[in-house]
Amino acid sequence: MLPPMVTDKIKELEAARAKLATLEQSIADELNKELAALPAKFGFASVGEFVRAVNAASGGGRGRRRGRPPGKGKAAGAKKGGRKRRTRAVITDETRAQVKKLVDAGKTGAEIAQTLKISIPSVQNIKKALGLVKER
Repeated sequence: MLPPMVTDKIKELEAARAKLATLEQSIADELNKELAALPAKFGFASVGEFVRAVNAASGGGRGRRRGRPPGKGKAAGAKKGGRKRRTRAVITDETRAQVKKLVDAGKTGAEIAQTLKISIPSVQNIKKALGLVKER
């Protein structure tokens, strides 16, 4: 059994934790109430209008803009320097067979990737799946 002094301190700690939780909840409630009142305080009819105004004032925000479908606009299909984005390679059984044939012919991973128009990591994944990569 614990000495009375220790149990009293444990009870005191539990009471302090409960008070802290109550304070945190009251602060959260107060913040939510203040945030809900912001649009009306600045003369906006809805939260949506207020959010659009804040985004416009902060330089438009990050990411894609609402109302514009993904992939549409001046940056669609292009990276810096005007290069087009690569399309995702479809790895078929035929691709795997070609990788095996090229590995047997002594080609490097980079040469295989360039020949088959797939990425070097894809070549490595195929080689690993076929058991053509040495264990470390």
